[in-house]
Amino acid sequence: MRVFVTGGTGHSGSYIIGELITAGHEVTGLARSDTAAATLSALGAKVRRGDLEDLDGLKEAAADSDGVIHVAHRQDLLVSGGIDAVAAAELPIMLAYGEALAGTGKPLVAAGSIGSPGNLGRPVTEADPALPGGNEHKGTLRVRNVVETAVVGLAEQGVRSSVVRIANIAHSTTDRAGFLVQLIALAKEKGYVGYPGDGANLWNAVHVRDVASVFRSALEKGEAGKYWHAVGDGAIPLRDIAEAIGSRLGLPVVSVPADVLMVPGYFGFLANIVTQSYPASNLITRRALGWAPTQPGLLADLDNGHYFAAG
Repeated sequence: MRVFVTGGTGHSGSYIIGELITAGHEVTGLARSDTAAATLSALGAKVRRGDLEDLDGLKEAAADSDGVIHVAHRQDLLVSGGIDAVAAAELPIMLAYGEALAGTGKPLVAAGSIGSPGNLGRPVTEADPALPGGNEHKGTLRVRNVVETAVVGLAEQGVRSSVVRIANIAHSTTDRAGFLVQLIALAKEKGYVGYPGDGANLWNAVHVRDVASVFRSALEKGEAGKYWHAVGDGAIPLRDIAEAIGSRLGLPVVSVPADVLMVPGYFGFLANIVTQSYPASNLITRRALGWAPTQPGLLADLDNGHYFAAG
């Protein structure tokens, strides 16, 4: 297939391009700069110069392809407008893809969040829809749910559209800014590794190479209007993650009282995130796509040591 990919120079996107090319697909990546173009070329992809603001260009690229994978977002808007601005800019992009691909049966696979169905008190499954957004949710990740809903809705217009929900922690040897990196930096700064309360709240994780294989499988054979879960470890207590980090850094691991002052005092802007529980299932993805994670799990990857290399 001739596949158009956005976000191909990012953490997940670079692995997705490699996965697609290894499987024999021809990839064209969107590049807004010379540096991005050089990176895409080095990955083996063709380059299309442009940016996410050029909706006509995106429609043309989608129409010229056999399928689209979208993992980019307007990161430049985060500083000025937060997640609200990012979501508002992303929705017209999905609708533009819909115009280009309507009635073709071609695949559109977009990145989503494992937290979009909310905290259900049980593992989230692929059958759980994204929660509705709305003005009352401004400033929260939930505002982006409208993007996921729009993508899934394009199935009614003859697009083989689906959403890959990526685990909260996507880990790899090239992770430079993810959740683990931030937790490790906090621990080094504070001199100890903290976890909120009893640390029994559950997190999910996945190796980025396994993320890439879900995107490829969804592109090749995923049904229209579905959610897929790029999840390897579905339920890891946060305390276990903290203890693995502490063991590697040689730092004490300490419970931070679940208090309105204590938790933000240690975790800062991560405070509202680290106190949540995000168990998730991948059973439907395994069965429908014939997918299974093959890479090291989160704790094994932490034990490999590359997150703690000097420099």
